[in-house]
Parts: sequence; structure tokens; C-alpha cells
Amino acid sequence: MATERFQIFRTGIDGIEAVIADSRLSFARHTHETYGIGVVERGAQKSASGRGMVEAEAGNTITVNPGEVHDGAPLGDAPRAWRMLYMQPAIVAAAAEDIFEGRPREEFYAPVLEDGRIAGLVSALLASLLDEHAAALAREERLLLLLAAALQERAPRRETIASPAIAQARHRLDEDPTATVTLDDLAADCGLGRFRLVRDFARSTGLTPHAYLLQRRTERARRLIAAGTSLAEAAIDAGFADQSHMTRNFTRRYGYTPGAYLAARA
Repeated sequence: MATERFQIFRTGIDGIEAVIADSRLSFARHTHETYGIGVVERGAQKSASGRGMVEAEAGNTITVNPGEVHDGAPLGDAPRAWRMLYMQPAIVAAAAEDIFEGRPREEFYAPVLEDGRIAGLVSALLASLLDEHAAALAREERLLLLLAAALQERAPRRETIASPAIAQARHRLDEDPTATVTLDDLAADCGLGRFRLVRDFARSTGLTPHAYLLQRRTERARRLIAAGTSLAEAAIDAGFADQSHMTRNFTRRYGYTPGAYLAARA
């Protein structure tokens, strides 16, 4: 019999807990005081939910609302593996207020989601929450983007916007890309809600604020290296946590390492 594995982690956001499991256990009907959202990594399961009997397989996103009675059992003899995030209701309520701009919507609309995009958002948020070096900005915007999708955001689509508010947010990031900044900081600067800022910024620039900031830091590092700054100093002067952090971002964007760039200029 496969070893039962349950790991519980505190995350980079207070009020969010992560659980990674690999099990053939069948759970009795129960409830949580929190919202739960996660991804089935391997195998499949069936469960009674507050929204009927459902089945989920590898790659599907599974959700549960606070107080929702549910159970869970593997389909077949094999165990199933999954990763879950459990969020305190206050976190989801605050995000929903922001995302839907005061229009109430605080319930995951389906117990099983077959949308690979949402599964990707879960994985991205989980990775940043468990990475002690991840930027708060990355965690916050990934949380908002996931909840917008899982709560079925239906705000009217807006055309690509290059508004004064977005221009102000870009100016702050351009002015000092090495500075630590949060979504609250940017939102206060430009007078938008946090989710509206992330959404409109991405529509205007093609990047979320965090991705835009990392791009500016990478560009700064490239200029510093070109000017003869050592790789370690360039990383710190550009606002990265360390040289490896710079290298990952540099290579992801340019396809070659900072060391290769330095050697090419020698």
C-alpha cells in the first residue's frame, strides 16, 4: 500500500494554508470554515458536494466554499494526489470586493473546473506562496487573478486602456524599479482598486505590474553589466534578491545568461 502523505504549510500570506496530499483515503462528509481551491495532480476522485455528486481527474481544479458539506474518495484502487490552498473568508471577501467593485460575489461557482488556465493560476499562486523569496506583489496579483477566475468575474470588458491612472503606476515602477512596492502602494498612487489596476495595467502594457517590474529590473541589470559592473553587484543594484534570482529572470527573458552576455562583451 502506498504511504499516505499529507503535508501542511504556512504560506507567504497570513490566512492562507497549503496542503499537499497523496492518499487513497475516503473522507467522511465534513465542512471547512475556509474556502478551498486546488488541483488534482494524479489519479481521480469522486465526491458529494453542496452542488451535487462530482468527479475530478488529473489537471482539474477542485473547490469548496465555507460550510459546504462534502466528502471524497478515490476512483478505482489507485491513490490520488492533489494540492490545495485554504483561505480564510476575510481574504476572499476583501478580494471579491476589489475584483467586482462592490458587487457581491463570494462563492466558487463550480466544484470541479476543467479549465487548464485556472489550474495554472492555482499552481502559480501556490508556487509563489511557498517561495520565501517571492515578492509580495507577485503573490497579491496571483491571488486576485485566481479568485477572479474561480469566482467567475463578469465585469464588462474594457478596451485596451492607457489611462492617466495606469500611466501613473508605470511612472512609479519606471522611476525606481529597485524599490519594494505593493499593490496597495500602486493602487493608492493611481486611485484604482487593486484588481482593476492589475487588469487594466496588463491590458495596457501586456504585463502585470509585477512582471513589468521584473522586466525593468532585468533591463537595468543588462545595462549595468554592459557598463562593466560585476554580476553580483549588478544583481543587487538592479533590485534582485541575489545573483541567481537575476540569472533566472535574465535567462527567461533573453534566452542566455548574464554570464554569457558579459563574456560576449569582453
